[in-house]
Amino acid sequence: MLRRLLLQAPTSCRRLSNAYHYSAPSHSPRFFSSSSSSQSPNSSFIEHVEDNANHSTSPPSATVSVDRSGLYNPPEHSHEPSSDSELVKHLKGIIKFRGGPISIAEYMEEVLTNPKAGFYINRDVFGAEGDFITSPEVSQMFGEMVGVWAMCLWEQMGQPNKVNLVELGPGRGTLMVDLLRGASKFKNFTESLQIHMVECSPTLQKLQHSNLKCKDEDNTDDKVNKRSVSTLTGTPVTWHAALEQVPSGLPTIIIAHEFYDALPVHQFQKASRGWCEKMVDVAEDSSFRFVLSPQPTPATLFMMKRCKWAATEEIAKLDHIEVCPKAMELTQTIADRISSDGGGALIIDYGLNGVVSDSLQAIRKHKFVDILDNPGSADLSAYVDFASIRHSAEEASGDVSVHGPMTQSQFLGSLGINFRVDALLQNCTDDQAESLRTGYWRLVGEGEAPFWEGPDEEAPIGMGTRYLAMAIVNKRQGVPVPFQ
Repeated sequence: MLRRLLLQAPTSCRRLSNAYHYSAPSHSPRFFSSSSSSQSPNSSFIEHVEDNANHSTSPPSATVSVDRSGLYNPPEHSHEPSSDSELVKHLKGIIKFRGGPISIAEYMEEVLTNPKAGFYINRDVFGAEGDFITSPEVSQMFGEMVGVWAMCLWEQMGQPNKVNLVELGPGRGTLMVDLLRGASKFKNFTESLQIHMVECSPTLQKLQHSNLKCKDEDNTDDKVNKRSVSTLTGTPVTWHAALEQVPSGLPTIIIAHEFYDALPVHQFQKASRGWCEKMVDVAEDSSFRFVLSPQPTPATLFMMKRCKWAATEEIAKLDHIEVCPKAMELTQTIADRISSDGGGALIIDYGLNGVVSDSLQAIRKHKFVDILDNPGSADLSAYVDFASIRHSAEEASGDVSVHGPMTQSQFLGSLGINFRVDALLQNCTDDQAESLRTGYWRLVGEGEAPFWEGPDEEAPIGMGTRYLAMAIVNKRQGVPVPFQ
């Protein structure tokens, strides 16, 4: 099946953009790094002092003493004009209104998806001119291989006449474009598809609409979930703000590529009084700083749940723990959908198959910056806890099975990317051949490309072992390719 798909797929190269010649730095957030900008020396960090429980008890007195040390103390009012951005003012307003710090998860969610000034909302952040490059932007082969996986799962499902194909956080729509183009000769598959793009950014929705060469349907009463048709394969396409809005009742294939890493995380730090949640507060000089919560927070329940899933020795050696409640909840939603409707989900992201310690990082123009510096101007992302995804799915439903994770290199290699690159190299120019080899290395290689002869700072960095792939499928479908 795999070889047949690869040999029959179109062998022409799409026109390669300058993005393919760009080499992202090895410390890009989409390329693993052991460092974290939350540990930057420029970040201000203060631990709240514990109340002294050993004070001697004095006789009752008519005087009542109130401890206001934990309350928010705003800086003195100034009539000088503020240079703060609207998002910074909004964040400081939330902290002031609450009378205390907010969680890193709330800070992260505002920074990335605030309706007016969120990082993802009003701009194209992908590619050489953006802030980072993702695998679909590196090479057309990535989307084609994901398409091979989807077709194989569709066959295992019994080749249903209608199937929902859902992509979470589609970016520019590049992955879906390459998937449809690669599968265009397999009419039974493409004619069965109902594509659903889960995207909250109006700017990216328009870009996806354009790249998929969509034409809007004239006769539709649904103004919220607009329906279009991609002229690439004649496939209907609909946009949604959340997975829950995708209609149920059809077998569903879900693709989540570099989606989980942008979900907001809570961070916990081990202190003298136990595990404390790390929060964002406003310092006396009006800058943002990290503090520790003086009391347990609601997210502590998720941390305790995550610790129960881990071995005692794994937790004992850690001073920091990251948990992502929204990843757990999303996984449960995916598992419920697959359990009731059939199908499966493919999750590809950079992360660990275990507890994540302190991985939150900020990237602006392909360079690390401080997490608290000029919020809204940089991407925030964190490693994905694949073990947590597994436990969340298995806990949600007994009708699904979880497979992997395996490395991206193993995943793409097993699907036949080696055959695909050979086929493409037979029908391209010298410049395209160089770009194909560079893109291939980035997808499946490890470290710097050995064939590179250009400047060292531009050497392609392989992400083949830094990214992991995991599948969640309905047990009726059996074990999905290539996890057998």
